Amino acid sequence: MARKTKQARVTLYQAAVVQAAVELLDSEGPGALSLSRLAGQLGIRTPSLYNHVDGLPGLLHHLALRNAEELAACMGAAAMGKAGGEAMLAVAHAYRGYIKQHPGLYMASLRASGAQAAPNPELAAAEGRVVQIFLAVLAGFGLAGSDALHAVRGLRSAVHGFASLEVAGGFGLPLACDESFRRLLAMLLAGLEAEAQVAAAAA
Repeated sequence: MARKTKQARVTLYQAAVVQAAVELLDSEGPGALSLSRLAGQLGIRTPSLYNHVDGLPGLLHHLALRNAEELAACMGAAAMGKAGGEAMLAVAHAYRGYIKQHPGLYMASLRASGAQAAPNPELAAAEGRVVQIFLAVLAGFGLAGSDALHAVRGLRSAVHGFASLEVAGGFGLPLACDESFRRLLAMLLAGLEAEAQVAAAAA
């Protein structure tokens, strides 16, 4: 019983460490994250963090996992009960909204995923759920196989690029970003509908 209690306490503290890191990232950006800075924010000594995370690489893994899980949950909730163009628009808006809500966590997680020496099954599964949501949406356009995967890359790149520029302050002209995003999605939707017609004609 004591062992289970100790493990639960460690897990609880680990969650608090990850949450503090998320708040630091989202308020100040990926460059602000360091173990010493995080320890100071938590009011503990830096070596104490190693009781809860396996150094900075371990912390980045937990952050990437949380990012993938929360992004998938956000997109999945947006797509619920929708299909075709309605689902595509809902998922794209959810994706952009998530990046705007967690800009630091999102960008740090992308770097952490790309820097891994070897694939991590747990993280790969969580990131795979994001792709599966996109694929489920694109199935409504009759796209499957490599056609669907190419479309996922295009759609994901477009939303990622727009939202990343937006949170970085890259759109300096006095034009509403919401309207620009609406027009971007309209172009993407038209492209997907054209792809669907091509796929249907080839079937």
